Amino acid sequence: MSNITRWNPVSEFEDMMNRYNRMFGLTRANGEREGKDLFSRSDWAPAVDIKETGEAFTIEAELPGMKKEDVKVTVDDGVLSIQGERKHEEETNDKKHHRIERVYGSFLRRFTLPENVDENSIKASFQDGVLTLNLKKAEPKEPRAIEVNVE
Repeated sequence: MSNITRWNPVSEFEDMMNRYNRMFGLTRANGEREGKDLFSRSDWAPAVDIKETGEAFTIEAELPGMKKEDVKVTVDDGVLSIQGERKHEEETNDKKHHRIERVYGSFLRRFTLPENVDENSIKASFQDGVLTLNLKKAEPKEPRAIEVNVE
């Protein structure tokens, strides 16, 4: 007799992301795993590309049909948040909606920043429905010696 296990692709993906984050040292300083920040329940989630060069990270989020005033970007305790709301077009007497496939409502995406990001250097631009964030890398911190007095 064999056991049947139900496949949960979301759980499998979260496990894979946790392994990836541990491999690259992307865990929070207080021991909280990055996976909790990566996905947050909301009405929809914009697609995001993350790129890295020697000098910076670039995050591009697709926000079609939105204006820059509809989007808010914040950084708090090493976590970058992108949030906003895409409002649904109101139905009028002269127009009927026969099919609606686009998703509307609020969204929230969170990303734990690597330790080598200068949080004060983040620049944002918005063009053609794409939010682009440029995060410069910080200079590596030099270890400092602390003198210990022995009594």
